Amino acid sequence: MRPAPKGQTNNWEDYIVNDVIGQVDKRYRTEPRREARAIAGLSMGGFGAYSIGLRHSELFISIGSTSGALGHARTAAAAIRAGANRTSAPTDPQRQARIDEADAFISKIIDVQGFSTQGERTPKGVDFATAEQAEAYDPFAIIYEVPRSQMPHIYMDSGTEDGLVQVAREMAQLLMLNNVPFDYMQDHGSHNSEYWRRSIGHMMTIQNEVMQRALGKRP
Repeated sequence: MRPAPKGQTNNWEDYIVNDVIGQVDKRYRTEPRREARAIAGLSMGGFGAYSIGLRHSELFISIGSTSGALGHARTAAAAIRAGANRTSAPTDPQRQARIDEADAFISKIIDVQGFSTQGERTPKGVDFATAEQAEAYDPFAIIYEVPRSQMPHIYMDSGTEDGLVQVAREMAQLLMLNNVPFDYMQDHGSHNSEYWRRSIGHMMTIQNEVMQRALGKRP
């Protein structure tokens, strides 16, 4: 990733793959192996779970996305090649109003100084320095690099009123055309907490079952 101001690298891939997994396995009674490990995310986190999970398929038995922005890297690569300025895009007043409303609600729950609003939680700088770097994280491209024998279980869902449902359907179609097993769900809902309160539990239940079977704890 391209360094942000003050030299902060924001290398989330390295942080998750090395620091988070290492600390969890060190501090908790885990089974430190692929069969007992899954990764999943919501919205942009769904993109992150897919890109990291596919780039490190030896670490995860299952990857999951709910309302995932699975086309983010592909869109970023196209924008870079088109010469678009991706750091100073104007803010839609209506979108900003929704962000401010969400921040006012969420900040009361998180209540961590310097981390309570979306602006505070968003790293500075840009996500990809080059189009080639973006493509190296594009799930639609890197999925072809994963050996079939090491392909993790794949789960995805989206609300039918969510604009991101189209990219989920595109990923489902790609998987079907290449005969890759996966779980897919779509249900009424949009890109909001009302939908996620239903979808996250469903996703976690499926991933838990996948892990239990991989560990030989199911018939």
